[in-house]
Amino acid sequence: MALDLPFLADTFLALLTGIPLALQLAATSIIAGGILAFGLALMRVSGRWWLDGPAQIYIFIFRGTPLLVQIYIIYYGLSQFEMLRHSFAWPFLREAYWCAVIALALNTAAYSAEIIRGGLISVPAGQVEAARACGMSNTTLFRRIVLPLALRQMLPAYSNEIILMTKSTALASTITLMEITGIAAKLISASYRPVEVFICAGAIYLTINFIVARLFAGLEYVSTPERRTPSAMGCASETRKECHV
Repeated sequence: MALDLPFLADTFLALLTGIPLALQLAATSIIAGGILAFGLALMRVSGRWWLDGPAQIYIFIFRGTPLLVQIYIIYYGLSQFEMLRHSFAWPFLREAYWCAVIALALNTAAYSAEIIRGGLISVPAGQVEAARACGMSNTTLFRRIVLPLALRQMLPAYSNEIILMTKSTALASTITLMEITGIAAKLISASYRPVEVFICAGAIYLTINFIVARLFAGLEYVSTPERRTPSAMGCASETRKECHV
């Protein structure tokens, strides 16, 4: 197969127009899903069965069913209920964009809740007891001790979830949204050249997720002093010693 550079360039430029919608879908669903996930995680660690039980059921359902099925149920299924068609939510539920956002947010909330829960329960009990011994209130303890330590623990796993959610926006093309994959499908139907088109689409997703991965790597580096190189810390220590001398 000969490499058609003009076609690849035109395809790449056409696919770039789908990036804003893909990023908008990812950002909106990640923010909404993150808020819901935080509430679910607090319900899971509350120690009360009437809070923990519903959160477990929610997580089980949304982790146990395919995201594509969830998108189809929300986009195609909810319109069958007359009560919903006459509710205040119908202006949103009849739009493909909001159906995709709702499905993505509900799905990522289930996975993120377990990541946040894992971070919260990983905080050493000794540090919590030490903070209580210093007279910290529950709010101060959570803000200054639990949350910073939990964030360090959950960042690697949460970065994976963000990358997966960014890639999952491709499923929005199945309900008529013209993001990167939607535009790719349209180009393929016009040119019958799926290899070149999907290579360009894959390169765009790869670039976006590379940037996301590097951003989270920077956050991990800043928030985790143990990850900084011993040589750099050693040089800093030697510099301080020289200053004292």
